[in-house]
Amino acid sequence: EVQLVESGGGLVQPGGSLRLSCAASGFIFSTYAMSWVRQAPGKGLEWVSAINSGGGSTIYADSVKGRFTISRDNAKNTLYLQMNSLKPEDTAVYSCRKHRYPYYTRSHLNDDYWGQGTQITVSS
Repeated sequence: EVQLVESGGGLVQPGGSLRLSCAASGFIFSTYAMSWVRQAPGKGLEWVSAINSGGGSTIYADSVKGRFTISRDNAKNTLYLQMNSLKPEDTAVYSCRKHRYPYYTRSHLNDDYWGQGTQITVSS
């Protein structure tokens, strides 16, 4: 059974940092691209970042570029999202997603599993 479990969320002040983790199980983690998405209250799903299976290729939404860093540890079956310089508009539920392919195709249709998400609240 595929499982994706996010952790690391919480309340942080503007300008602060957090690191999210996504523990994966039930599949060969190193074989698939992974991504992070977020959903703010009352808004639609927003893609945040993605990484290929080997970790050598990453892409970011313009809204987080230069502030967030996606990475993965295939030995630990874990995906990460380092978030720096957080802004109130980053407040959302963040979830990780497994992609069907080793490279990211930029299509949500190719995401086949995702986690429940973890809440990030950026507020003073």
